Amino acid sequence: MYKEQKIIVVMPAYNAAATLKMTVHDIPNLVDEIILVDDKSSDETIKIAEELGLFVWPHEKNGGYGANQKTCYRLALEHGADIVIMIHPDYQYDPKLIKFFVEFIGDDYYDVMLGTRIRSRREALAGGMPPYKYISNRALTIFQNLVTGHNLSEWHTGMRAYKREVLDKIHWQNYSNDFVFDSQVLFQIVRQRYRIGEIPAPVRYFKEASSINFARSVRYGLATFWEGIKYLFKI
Repeated sequence: MYKEQKIIVVMPAYNAAATLKMTVHDIPNLVDEIILVDDKSSDETIKIAEELGLFVWPHEKNGGYGANQKTCYRLALEHGADIVIMIHPDYQYDPKLIKFFVEFIGDDYYDVMLGTRIRSRREALAGGMPPYKYISNRALTIFQNLVTGHNLSEWHTGMRAYKREVLDKIHWQNYSNDFVFDSQVLFQIVRQRYRIGEIPAPVRYFKEASSINFARSVRYGLATFWEGIKYLFKI
């Protein structure tokens, strides 16, 4: 039962001062600890996180999104997590969904849970997702499903939960420090045949929510495509 397991939420943070309190406020009480890793923010993210009583780990220099997650997972495992939930502190993903992630993993239905924002084009665009992001998300997800034989709604969500065993056995420490880290992790999870579940997550794009620009989105898309080719041909 999940109630007997230690549940830790990790937050890879960068300039999240405007949204951090809202995010933390909506995290369910079943969570045992919240770890925030700050990637050299220029705002008051660290100050607010400390006021909220979070465990805060500041990076001495900006390492990138993947590097931030690596520190998150290392700390969560060191702190004895049985279930690790990664959520961005920008309030783009609804923390109230954490209880469902925990139940599905804790009751041993799945090893990994994803919060999927792509249920319909209308809903995604109404939630503020830029059209080019929706199109690229759908195209990359279709490609990744084809090369892996899966049928996931979205490969590019920033809300994920892992059973400890998954983080113990996949080699996330060796992956990119950039945004393609997420795809590399998920390809490895598929390769090792862990069970992946999905929960619908509302689409919430707004000014304060973090989002990579068009140029970085293109680089991310090309890097993700290459990861798919490597998976397909076992490179």
